[in-house]
Amino acid sequence: MEFPASTYRLQISESFDLDQVAGLAPYVHELGADWLYLSPLLRAEPGSDHGYDVIDHRLVDPVRGGAAGLQRAAAAAHGLGLGILVDIVPNHMGVATPQLNAWWWDILTYGTQSRFAAAFDIDWNAGKGRIQIPVLGDPVRAGDDALAELRIDSGMLAYFDHRYPIAPGTDDDGADARTVHSRQHYQLIHWRRADGELNYRRFFAVNSLAGIRVEVPWVFDATHAEIGRWFATGQADGVRVDHPDGLRDPRGYLARLAELTGGAYTLVEKILEPGERMPQDWATSGSTGYDALAEIDRVLIDPAGEAALSELDSAHWPELIHSTKRAVADGILHSEVLRVVRELGRAGDLEVTDAVAELLACFPVYRSYLPDGAEHAAAAAADAIRRRPLLAGVLASVAAELADPVHPAALRFQQTSGMVMAKGVEDCAFYRYSRLTSLNEVGGDPSRFCLDVAEFHRRQHDRLVSWPHSMTTLSTHDTKRGEDVRARIHVLAELPRLWADVLGRLRRWTSLGDPPLENLLWQAIVGSWPASRDRLHAYAVKAAREAGNSTGWADPDQEFEARMHAMIDAAFDDPRVAELLGRIFRRLRRPGFVNSLSAKLVQLTVPGVPDVYQGSELWEQSLVDPDNRRPVDFQVNRRLLAQLKAGLLPKIDDSAAAKLLVVWRALSLRRDRPELFGGYQGLVADGPAAQHALIFDRGGAITIATRLPVGLELAGGWADTSVEIPDGQYTEVLTGRGVCGGRAKLRELLARYPVALLARERAGQEGERRGQEDL
Repeated sequence: MEFPASTYRLQISESFDLDQVAGLAPYVHELGADWLYLSPLLRAEPGSDHGYDVIDHRLVDPVRGGAAGLQRAAAAAHGLGLGILVDIVPNHMGVATPQLNAWWWDILTYGTQSRFAAAFDIDWNAGKGRIQIPVLGDPVRAGDDALAELRIDSGMLAYFDHRYPIAPGTDDDGADARTVHSRQHYQLIHWRRADGELNYRRFFAVNSLAGIRVEVPWVFDATHAEIGRWFATGQADGVRVDHPDGLRDPRGYLARLAELTGGAYTLVEKILEPGERMPQDWATSGSTGYDALAEIDRVLIDPAGEAALSELDSAHWPELIHSTKRAVADGILHSEVLRVVRELGRAGDLEVTDAVAELLACFPVYRSYLPDGAEHAAAAAADAIRRRPLLAGVLASVAAELADPVHPAALRFQQTSGMVMAKGVEDCAFYRYSRLTSLNEVGGDPSRFCLDVAEFHRRQHDRLVSWPHSMTTLSTHDTKRGEDVRARIHVLAELPRLWADVLGRLRRWTSLGDPPLENLLWQAIVGSWPASRDRLHAYAVKAAREAGNSTGWADPDQEFEARMHAMIDAAFDDPRVAELLGRIFRRLRRPGFVNSLSAKLVQLTVPGVPDVYQGSELWEQSLVDPDNRRPVDFQVNRRLLAQLKAGLLPKIDDSAAAKLLVVWRALSLRRDRPELFGGYQGLVADGPAAQHALIFDRGGAITIATRLPVGLELAGGWADTSVEIPDGQYTEVLTGRGVCGGRAKLRELLARYPVALLARERAGQEGERRGQEDL
């Protein structure tokens, strides 16, 4: 197996296709990245900017460049020594436009007799032999029902812009549309009924993404034939597997995938809760890096700010997520709960339904993989019984059945628990808990405020030993805030009283009556400033509706949202608000810049395979999707990189070129000097500012990063703080200056930038380096 030294993630779409990837390959190579990491390529719903709604597994999406485009992109990459890692989507298919998905169209036409009946995860009995399609809206005219808008058009049933097939022989008698509809293998129902009546598995709560049964051998073969061709022809070198927790048998799936790809490098988008470990026998090199993200963020957080920030949001995290997960189990995912109950053979039993929902709400991680993770199931049962003692007998009985690795209900429960976790925590609680929102990130527990340096070192050593080729990341297409937004928000932990004062003034001038949301939105504004008005309005709508306290997706509160938009406008139009935000922004900007460079250098040099999300070699100040999928102007990146390569080092300010310098030098060193990155040893600074240094030696490459920069500034800087550098001659690769092993003062090592990267010199390299310094 070949492993990348690093990856560079690109979002492939109609506006940025595979030919543009080929054209960008030289830049990525010059940047120092080792592999290109491409978002899903198979044919997706028209207009999709992400590619996760695959409608045809047989071909590379023509609008993304098609098979020929992939061939050209792969040739360009491989010609430069770059590998290709492709994101694949085994869990579901896009069904928003039925006539574009041949499998879904066939199953709607022929029902259980369709040749694709086994491909989708449908409970036919629950729908009395019909698939429930939640598409109907409220009636247009008083006195009508929604089906009044149904008509027959060109041999199809039409509901506004939606088209559905008519089974052969069901309209031969000239019956009206309503009657013909009653004869179909599907039933169009009101969209609100999906929560409790849907009888096909979805991707979380997205009705237009229908789950497929990739555990069925022929389904795997049919959905992976094109992927297998990429490896057979040498166009792809590795895969990233989207959402393995939705699969019936992730372990078995990965084993089959390894056979298909010849054991190629494989990563899984596995969200690990703090302290959780991925099964060691999976055919994968690791996860996509959210665990590393959580560690890097937290080692840069000042623990002294926790108490004061907690006064601004006193919510108890364990109780909050229990309530949000339980609301999801009783609400938008109740149809999945009912399916587990049916597979227990207890359909209609309200106590069993209550017990299943409670166990899902108490489940401490995304899912188990029985028998792996049995301890999590036991913990959920114990917590549920503690919370619901009157239901203890039923809970114990249900938990025992759900602990059986081969019980159909247990398999279904495992596919469901991750959905409830994601919707209850990532897509709800993260928007209700606003103590320090830079911690509200996928795979992170916001109640775990910080990480000390010793524990950080221990975790990096553990990754080196257990999963040395797992990915590390700071920004993805799924992060709630870009890495540099989070880095700036981190500073609030060093200035909690200042933030409390600012927040108090803002609330006096413009209040929503929803304190947690206000705190969250103001943090988003100062963290992403200067974001555009339109971007902030869009973010506010999504955040408020996901939180669901004052408005929501199903029933938006127009009056509340109008006040919320006025609050966003005040950041631009109200002189008092704008002046105050300007002052806090200026206070946060410089230490936020320090945090950004520290986080980036650490991420690029700790054990694992670092990924750089498109454009994040400059400032990554995106908010939640779709904001983080905005196109990147690579001409700017190319121009800045050319200036750096010409020897024009950026000044000591918050120029994006300084971050680009860190990324370029660190990636290039990892690719060109892999022998320097074989180990991990935390180094301890000595002196009055020792707590502000994060230093580690990877086996010849030594990272020195600044943490808690506000405190460092208030203390008067590094003073005589120093670190013992292992024997040898080194080049500090950001500036090109030479460093000798032995005791070194941090004020000298960090004189130009708040970070440094030392590379042990090869024999004969010292003279070469001196020549570069002379230039």
